[in-house]
Amino acid sequence: MDEPLLEFRDFSFQYNAQAQPTLRGIDLTIRRGEKVLIAGPSGCGKSTLAHCINGLIPFAFRGTMTGSVRVNGRETRDLSLHELSRTVGTVLQDSDGQFIGLTVAEDIAFALENDAVGEPDLHDRVAKAADLVQIGSHLGHAPNELSGGQKQRVALAGVLVDDVDLLLFDEPLANLDPATGRAAIELIDDIQRRTGAAVVLIEHRLEDVLHRSVDRVVLMREGTVLADLPPDELLSRPLLAENGIREPLYVTALKYAGVTVTPAMAPGSIRTLRLTEEDRARVRAWFDAAPPPEPAPERPPLLEAKNLRFSYANGREALSGVSVTVARGESLAVVGTNGAGKSTFSKVICGFETPQEGTVSFAGLPDWDSLSIKERADHVGYVMQNPNQMISQTGIFDEVALGLRTRGVPEPEVDRRVRETLKICGLAPFRKWPVSALSFGQKKRVTIASILVLEPEILLLDEPTAGQDWRHYTDIMEFLRTLNARGITVVMITHDMHLMLEYAERAVVFSEGRVLADAAPAAVLTDPDIVARASLKETSLYDLALQCGIPDPQAFVQRFIDHEREART
Repeated sequence: MDEPLLEFRDFSFQYNAQAQPTLRGIDLTIRRGEKVLIAGPSGCGKSTLAHCINGLIPFAFRGTMTGSVRVNGRETRDLSLHELSRTVGTVLQDSDGQFIGLTVAEDIAFALENDAVGEPDLHDRVAKAADLVQIGSHLGHAPNELSGGQKQRVALAGVLVDDVDLLLFDEPLANLDPATGRAAIELIDDIQRRTGAAVVLIEHRLEDVLHRSVDRVVLMREGTVLADLPPDELLSRPLLAENGIREPLYVTALKYAGVTVTPAMAPGSIRTLRLTEEDRARVRAWFDAAPPPEPAPERPPLLEAKNLRFSYANGREALSGVSVTVARGESLAVVGTNGAGKSTFSKVICGFETPQEGTVSFAGLPDWDSLSIKERADHVGYVMQNPNQMISQTGIFDEVALGLRTRGVPEPEVDRRVRETLKICGLAPFRKWPVSALSFGQKKRVTIASILVLEPEILLLDEPTAGQDWRHYTDIMEFLRTLNARGITVVMITHDMHLMLEYAERAVVFSEGRVLADAAPAAVLTDPDIVARASLKETSLYDLALQCGIPDPQAFVQRFIDHEREART
């Protein structure tokens, strides 16, 4: 592990289209066999650093480079992109964007075919790479037939087939459910140990990555390396919270309880955490000091789905007897593994799909099932995961006004409602801006505003925080919280267990087209049976409660949630 594989020395990079450097004075060494996590807020330069590692800079993205970046002792500017790809294998956040072949086998074989590797060597190497990532039984499948986790395995096999020295993962957990994300981290750890390759992970979800050990965490800020430390060292300092990165929940809970977190406690993982009896007593005392919970408010039902059954044309039953009630003014999370029926449920509610059996009723409306998609949209506003798939206008004002104008609302009323909505969404200063000038998080707000201006009673959001760092995540969720406080019912389809815990009053858990559970988030994530069956992930607060001898982990988790809400308020 002592031999340097990748070296940045006083390295800076400025894109041609930008006035200031994106990377400044980077000094970083990755050694053979190391596993390094790169974290930092959005816009800190993580993606640009990744492009410098895999050769997209300088070969695809043009700009000015100063200093040195070496792979295997050679300057990357002196290598071709093809030569770099023999050393550095990249697995993208969106696996679909990495597929080329019509079958899994063809996709894995692509690099070998480019190198004119003949049979039977090609078949042997494809089979070996597929077995390494446990996808060998799917070689004849088309990539679009695979789950998110399986697609990621195929993408990984496609770079492993070239026997690379460094594996670069760009947000590998972004599109995966909790259990699949945990399996992905375990797979990466297993591959790293079996191949000896260096691994670099770029990821917002620090606690999930630390499910398996890493050698170092590189924390970036404003194009510089702010810290390069082992996890135990970094988690003993306030650097993460100060720079918009979410600490592991168990670390935050220890701090709330007045426990001083030190490297000697091995806080890098809940599995390695060592607490003294004094530490455990502090946690128990903090838990016991919790005020009694306030009773949940009584709310009338707003939307009721009863015994929904829906099958796609291929015969797959996506919903099987699903019944869900959404109360007026509540904040509800809909969770479960990929393919569990969450998205199909939302499509049926909005009218994009028609169930073969069952009914949906909406308070005050005589026949919801007979309403068109447009008529339902007056009551239930649907916000897609990717804002770029919703935006069709050039300017922000016109984008938010579009729905009103298509409904024939008089222009003075359009102007009033759009201005008011932009103010609520914190977008008033940008009303004359082009949408293209906004960040991803700001675009997300624009799409929410374009639905909110129609004055729906329910906001239905698909993965509202996907791809957001902790600071932008908090901005978006606090914004949704203010809308909820105004009386708008908020329903969130999400894989994010932190979001469910901290921002939802209730969670509906889907599994194999059925409702597995309908309970408080803390109850869901402290029930091992529900967690296993729905491919969720137990919160580390559950493990901390057990380690501290607290007999009611659910109450401990709820205590943490209530304290977080108080702190935010």
